[in-house]
Amino acid sequence: MTSGIPEVTLANPRADRVKQVRALSGRPARSRHGQFLVEGPQGVREAVRHAPGQVRDVYLTPATAERYAEIRTAAQDAGLYVHVATREVLEAMSPDAQGVLAVVRAHPCALDDALRAPAAGPLLVAVLANVRDPGNAGAVVRAADAAGADLVVLAGESVDVHNPKVVRSTAGSLFHLPVVTGVALSDVADAARRAGCVVLAADGSGDHDLDDLLDVAGTPVATGGGLPDLAGSTAWVFGNEAWGLPPDDRALADAVVRVPIRGRAESLNLATAATVCLYASGRAQR
Repeated sequence: MTSGIPEVTLANPRADRVKQVRALSGRPARSRHGQFLVEGPQGVREAVRHAPGQVRDVYLTPATAERYAEIRTAAQDAGLYVHVATREVLEAMSPDAQGVLAVVRAHPCALDDALRAPAAGPLLVAVLANVRDPGNAGAVVRAADAAGADLVVLAGESVDVHNPKVVRSTAGSLFHLPVVTGVALSDVADAARRAGCVVLAADGSGDHDLDDLLDVAGTPVATGGGLPDLAGSTAWVFGNEAWGLPPDDRALADAVVRVPIRGRAESLNLATAATVCLYASGRAQR
């Protein structure tokens, strides 16, 4: 090393290692190897801090190794493999890495196990039903984390949670709470009820107004009046970006709740509606 700059160990952008890492941007390679990419300093920082046992390799350029020295130090302290590579190598691995990249092992989580996880208070679960857009899915994971949710479930034909755009959109929240995938919405509803949750579908056609439920949460009006009580354990179900929740999916819920629209907007996008609902429950539960 010279002048405090780490020595470059990977310099050939056409090396087999580079091709193998790049392949993880596609689902076949992720499924085959049980690994996925985490791109950018924020995601890699959170992976190293909160899930070091899942991290296989960390890649940095000389410049980012100096700029984000805390990532390099934390990775080395955790005994992880840290590789310094040229900018060309990092760009060949991923054009979205910003000079910081990690290869992380997938950590499947069983639904019933996640719902049995100890919680300080009532459970709060976000369920995405057939959500296909990776940016939306990642944004909901991030919102659920911020709202204090215990679990996110991607049900039905939802996007792969390890899609690079999903991972980037979570801004590291993917490593803060369990995320369950590959389950049918009906199974999620049944498991959530077994865990003591009321299952609420968020839909503009809902019979219940979110603000009205928030006003009476935790009071006898809710607990004794047959209304969904936001202060209790709750699993929120959010539908597809384009068509929302079809009737069969809404029928799986205990109640359908609408987010009030005060202005002239026709509707809220998925991530915004999910954030509003999750924060309403978070407030009521606390």
